[in-house]
Amino acid sequence: MIKIDQFLYTSGKSPRLTALPNEIEDVYEDKKEYEKQIEDAREEMETLQSLMFAQDRYALLVIFQGMDTSGKDGAIKHVMSGISPAGVQAFTFKKPTDTELDHDWMWRTTTSLPERGRIGIFNRSYYEEVLVVKVHPKIMREYQRIPANLIQDEDRVFEDRYRDINNFEDYLTRNGTRIVKIFLNISRDEQKERLLARIEEPDKNWKMSLQDVVERDSWDKYMEAYQAVLDKTSTAAAPWYVVPGNDKKNARLIISQIIISELNRLELSFPPVTDEFRAKLEEVRDYLMKN
Repeated sequence: MIKIDQFLYTSGKSPRLTALPNEIEDVYEDKKEYEKQIEDAREEMETLQSLMFAQDRYALLVIFQGMDTSGKDGAIKHVMSGISPAGVQAFTFKKPTDTELDHDWMWRTTTSLPERGRIGIFNRSYYEEVLVVKVHPKIMREYQRIPANLIQDEDRVFEDRYRDINNFEDYLTRNGTRIVKIFLNISRDEQKERLLARIEEPDKNWKMSLQDVVERDSWDKYMEAYQAVLDKTSTAAAPWYVVPGNDKKNARLIISQIIISELNRLELSFPPVTDEFRAKLEEVRDYLMKN
């Protein structure tokens, strides 16, 4: 039984990110048991999502963040593959386009929020604005088209953004969108092995980006940026889970249980059927039996 509370980050109580594990004891015995667990989880998620879709009151937004090669794409593929495509809306956020840069920094993600009854998946998110941009503030100064007088005090800018994120997530929660945020926590050594695999295995060459190697030089700065994100934006309304990511199968099973747990937090039920509607159903059944 996976106890997901051990992966929940609580500011002021949880250890610092650099002290949190990248690996844990396997939560599965062998490949066969892993496949059974992941399939059972998919079926449970499908049932819960169908219930949420029928009720049409809540939405669930799952945000994935992590260093390059942390396994975000694979986790989304393996964990969510059993759910009807009509019930899941997945978006990947890369370098902003010109159109996106002509709007505020949360605009591109806001337009992609899940509809009621659906699960939304964000592969990266508005958190890039307090991660990549914080590590490389030149992006904000030279490319984001923000008036210079509004970004003179960079520390103040990022404090404002943390506050904006918390207010935004609280607003979404009060309107029926449950938010869960997952940081896939891999070690620097594991990232090195995965980058090398992208070079050495032909079917992974397409994944390789020289920019990933460049960003690796900023590892410590990213850890500091993620630490600030965890401390300032893990809330009851929108918690962060730090999932050990070195073992992909472990990570996928943990993520599955986190999503199931968050869906079970919602007050899901099928829409009530009135006596009047039941009577109409009886009329329809009688008609079908005769024709």
